[in-house]
Amino acid sequence: MKLKAIQLRKGNVIIFNDDLYTLTEVTHITPGKGQAVIQTKMKNVKSGVNAENRFRPDEGVEKADLRNRQMEYLYEDGSFYYFMDTETFEQYPLNVEFLGDAPQYLLPNTKVDVSFYDNDPITVELPTVVELKITETEPALKTATVTSSYKPAVLETGLKIQVPPFIGEGEVIRVDTREGKYIERAK
Repeated sequence: MKLKAIQLRKGNVIIFNDDLYTLTEVTHITPGKGQAVIQTKMKNVKSGVNAENRFRPDEGVEKADLRNRQMEYLYEDGSFYYFMDTETFEQYPLNVEFLGDAPQYLLPNTKVDVSFYDNDPITVELPTVVELKITETEPALKTATVTSSYKPAVLETGLKIQVPPFIGEGEVIRVDTREGKYIERAK
């Protein structure tokens, strides 16, 4: 699908120089003299190499035709994490390098959105909030208030975050997957 450069947004996946790139930053620059430009920072989907490019606002850019599928995380075997398409029940192994820090938020049966381009997985989008159990932290303080300083905690997936002092081991908390931060106790 062709877009004009002026329509580009952060997060779009485009085809540039016969490779797929995810736009990490898009800035519209209007100089005092001359023509406006669209300055982009992008990351190659396969190699992970960052690049920058400028487009004229009316220049055509090819947006990648991605197909999103809901998948359910099943298990991992060391170097691969296995996901199942919730409609076709087909299983897909995704390697650890591809997933980045996503495994720190994954428990079996977690549903994620996977984007495909030509039957190849391109991105994995986690739910914005997950519930995880605390396996290790200092004992909870009964007199602690919400405004007190935070303490370190280790969650069941191995993720290390900061939690309020009134939270103890064994409690289930809600975690923001975008920032890796404590939100609240799970209900």
